[in-house]
Amino acid sequence: MQRDNVVKLLLFDLDGTLLKTDKTISERTLSALRDCKNKGYLIGISTSRSEQNCLAFLGELSPDILITSGGALIKKDEQYIFSDVFSSLRTKEIISLAREVCGNDVEITVDTIDSHYWNYKIDPREVDKNWGESIWSDYSDFSEEALKICVEIFDDDTAKKIASNLTDCDVIRFSDGYWYKFTRKNVTKENAISVMCEKCDIPVNDITSFGDDLADIGMLKMTGTGIAMGNALDEVKEIADIVIGSNDNDGIAEYIEKNIL
Repeated sequence: MQRDNVVKLLLFDLDGTLLKTDKTISERTLSALRDCKNKGYLIGISTSRSEQNCLAFLGELSPDILITSGGALIKKDEQYIFSDVFSSLRTKEIISLAREVCGNDVEITVDTIDSHYWNYKIDPREVDKNWGESIWSDYSDFSEEALKICVEIFDDDTAKKIASNLTDCDVIRFSDGYWYKFTRKNVTKENAISVMCEKCDIPVNDITSFGDDLADIGMLKMTGTGIAMGNALDEVKEIADIVIGSNDNDGIAEYIEKNIL
């Protein structure tokens, strides 16, 4: 059931939520968000994607709040207000451990504040033109601080073996593949929202959030109204206040038109 609260900020996960399966935002949804901004509502994004990668999918949408890399980086308008990074040394240690356990050819991505790095065997930009600016690296001499490190791991036991040696990390698997996200301990969307609320003077009860995956559960539970997409995992639907239409059927636009505008 929707809670009785004032809405100041609409906060959206990207993949499986604001983005359709083809990784675009429908024109109906964009129109609804434009109308919300014109009426004074704040628009926010909360995603596991890096900032650079995220912005490539947003097009003309210019969010007021941007929570990226799973909560490791927060931006309000054009100003960074929070970051939580692995040191350059710790980043090298995590990459080295992943290669030791999974093999030297394991695929890895690294988010820094400025860039998104990858070592994919196939250039993702050839598969998806919307991929955004990314930098190829073999990580042989990588010396940057990392907001988030993702590793492709094909079984849970291997992931647990790596995680057991990284007690300073949170390790979460993405539900749509074999990728595991490594961030510093307690870097989550919900903790980032708490920081954002304090720094931006936005009551958490005045946020309506939208999500579909396991990493969204904390966000949906803590905000004033937590909304699960029709395509969300069952675990997400169970904790949500409301379940709406799917990401491919303008579920967000329909909800906004009926309940916000």
